Amino acid sequence: MSRHAWPALLRLSARNLIRDLRAADVRALALALALAVAASTMIGFFLDRLDRGLTRQAGQLAGGDVVLEKGRPFADEVRQTLEEAGLTLSEQIDMVSMVSRGERFQPASLKVVDSVYPHYGTVRVDRGNGIESLAHGPPPGEVWVAPRLALLMELEVGDRVRLGETQLEVGGVVEREPDQSAGFGNFNPRLMMHRDDLDATGLVQEGSRIEYELLAAGSAEAVARVEPLLQRLRREGVEVRDVRQDRPQLGSALARAEQYLSLAGLAAVLLAGVAVAMATRRYVERHLDTAALLRCFGATQRDLLRLFVLQLLWLALAASALGALLGLAGQALLVALLATFLPFSLPAPGLLPLWLGVFTALAVLVGFAGPTLLRLKRVSALKVLRRELDPLPPSAWLVVGVAALVFGGLLWLYSGDLWLAAGLLLGGLVMLVVLWGLGGVLLRLVLRGTARLPRGRGPADGMLTALRLGGQQLARRRQASLGQLLAFSVTFFTVAMIALVRGDLLTTWQAQLPADTPNHFAINIQPQERDAFASALAGAADARTALYPMVRGRLTAINGQPAREAVPAEARGNNALRRELNLTWRATLPEGNRVVAGEWFAAGQEEGKEGNWLDEVAAEPQASASGAAVPISVENGLAERLGLTLGDRLTFTIGSDTVTGEVTSLRSLDWESFRPNFYVIFPPDTLERFGHSYITAFHLGDDDRDLLRRLVREFPGVTLLDVEAILAQVREVLAQVTRAVELVLGFVLLAGISVLYAALTASLPVRAHETGLLRVFGASNRLLSRMQAAEFAVLGLASGLMGALLAELAAAGIYLTWFDLAPRFHWGLWLALPLAGALLIGLIGHLLSRGLRRQAPAASLGLLGEA
Repeated sequence: MSRHAWPALLRLSARNLIRDLRAADVRALALALALAVAASTMIGFFLDRLDRGLTRQAGQLAGGDVVLEKGRPFADEVRQTLEEAGLTLSEQIDMVSMVSRGERFQPASLKVVDSVYPHYGTVRVDRGNGIESLAHGPPPGEVWVAPRLALLMELEVGDRVRLGETQLEVGGVVEREPDQSAGFGNFNPRLMMHRDDLDATGLVQEGSRIEYELLAAGSAEAVARVEPLLQRLRREGVEVRDVRQDRPQLGSALARAEQYLSLAGLAAVLLAGVAVAMATRRYVERHLDTAALLRCFGATQRDLLRLFVLQLLWLALAASALGALLGLAGQALLVALLATFLPFSLPAPGLLPLWLGVFTALAVLVGFAGPTLLRLKRVSALKVLRRELDPLPPSAWLVVGVAALVFGGLLWLYSGDLWLAAGLLLGGLVMLVVLWGLGGVLLRLVLRGTARLPRGRGPADGMLTALRLGGQQLARRRQASLGQLLAFSVTFFTVAMIALVRGDLLTTWQAQLPADTPNHFAINIQPQERDAFASALAGAADARTALYPMVRGRLTAINGQPAREAVPAEARGNNALRRELNLTWRATLPEGNRVVAGEWFAAGQEEGKEGNWLDEVAAEPQASASGAAVPISVENGLAERLGLTLGDRLTFTIGSDTVTGEVTSLRSLDWESFRPNFYVIFPPDTLERFGHSYITAFHLGDDDRDLLRRLVREFPGVTLLDVEAILAQVREVLAQVTRAVELVLGFVLLAGISVLYAALTASLPVRAHETGLLRVFGASNRLLSRMQAAEFAVLGLASGLMGALLAELAAAGIYLTWFDLAPRFHWGLWLALPLAGALLIGLIGHLLSRGLRRQAPAASLGLLGEA
């Protein structure tokens, strides 16, 4: 074709498309493409904005998007690089000092902040007029104190305290800090002051133990630009904190939410693709005569292919534009619905989800419609005279193969995991083969059952007759019925799988933070105080964990080599090698721990068999061979990061002594439980000779706060950490993710409805012809209505059974490979899905066929050529 013919071809394709918009199959095709683009762009927009917003909200716990920490001031070069990348910096200094007022002295953890603090959130502080939410720290000349420090020193707003060489006024009592840490490094009550007052205190001296922090806030692009700097700082021993690594109880929830939303987007695209395939088949069959006429007028096969490809391309572009607008409006609606629940403003939507949505539509069109469209290329001009000379339809395996490759590529694009995409795609193809065979067997059984329904008289005979006739109609179009059965089964399977995953995710999140989750930690309980402290908590706390002994030790050698030299190069800046670790000893496996490799110290000891909460550390000593390494258990994540395996020998320096242990088991921990967890656990009679204290966690209700005051008075040396604020923040984020998950499910349902519409629309000409014949032979409208309703209901029932089977198998595979959740069997699914399928398809099919029942028999029989 010459280049001068292209304008004419473009005009012809556009005119044909405008004329074809009156056809139901073209409308179904446009609807499916628009839904594919709308679903992918809407979920893409919303996921992108929600992910960045939730990550920023989660970053509030860490104090910034990037947090750097080390024992010396940061060089100007580091600050300059971060600022040039577009990050806003806030400096924070942590240290311990004595605070005095009159004759009262109390060690406190100083938190020195600047005027930029905080990057995110607000400080809830009582400055004498009730609790206020302020977007800044204390001004110069003031300090804000924690409630525990105010209680210990009997401080009130307006009092003056001495810090080093200066005195400062107590300006408020902090009820909640936006970046309150759940760690155990600061055992003393907190005092917050301004950076401008630090020099006057004279506390910063040579050799002082001070931690300098740089809290950087900015866009994800800005953080990505400084990644080389962050990698270099990690190698130099600087601690670089990230919310997904340092807050696993929050990071896993965000990760699962992202995976779910991506999975929901893929499900919507898959359903739209099935709808496109079914609508394209009807579109091609309707245009065979047009193609034959064009061949008579001299059009070549290439001309035909170009014409219809351009026509569908126009349709895809129009549907993409409509879908993109719907996606943009949909995500704006989602944000508006969540606006009252989100304590942060979401970033503006980017362009990447828009282009990804358009690309998805084109990929779906090529993959699901391309092989069927090639049938028009092979049409013969003789078909004008001989209607039976239709070109053979493409091989079903060719259609499935091309569609599978395209969908597999989209699966890889959305999930970012090649092996997961390949595994799910291969499993899906195998399942499709199995479903084809099972579908044929199930359809034969259902049709045989309807054919054997009893013939009788009475009110029920009309329904039985309708069921028999409906079954006969399905049997007459066995191959088409089987195709519809598989399409509907895939629809029900996809919707059911998304609903199942949503329900199980919400159950997991709700179980992650039950009502009695510990909200207080007690640290630095001395051995002589242990029994008295336990008695004070007895009957007062709603729930409590075991009482764990704790010894601080530094990992100094691995298999006789210095620890930094023995670990992989990328792990040499790991925080576990830079600081002292909290070590403990225990006879039984702690609650929430699970051995994943090796064996626990004593065979037969199982999780949960703890007896009294003090018994585990009072067990009788078990002597070990002199000089032999004692068995130890190491957390699995730490072992992976440091390259540790079973049999490795770890040497810990505790004070001036060393102790060596051999790794005999690896454990996975429940980091999401807000309970004390330990990277390394020793058996009893190993660490008792070292100085140690005890730690426990417990839950107090709002009515039990007086107990805290009594504990502070009776045990002034015990540090009590209130993590209720952190629990509230985590619950807040999980609640927001839950709402997003529930709303996204609705878009998958819309895509499923598009499949039903496309499948039923594609079969209307055949059904119209059959309806006309039955009307000629005397069938009443009532009988036709019942028969068509029964036909669709039987098809829906069988599809629901197939969808339930596929949903159970696919959900189990996704739980194991993607979400890291335990599979579970859903009994209610096998009852609800077949019934819902019968009702839904029966109702939609009955409504779509209403026009056929009103059509004159002559008009219905005139569709014979299109059937």
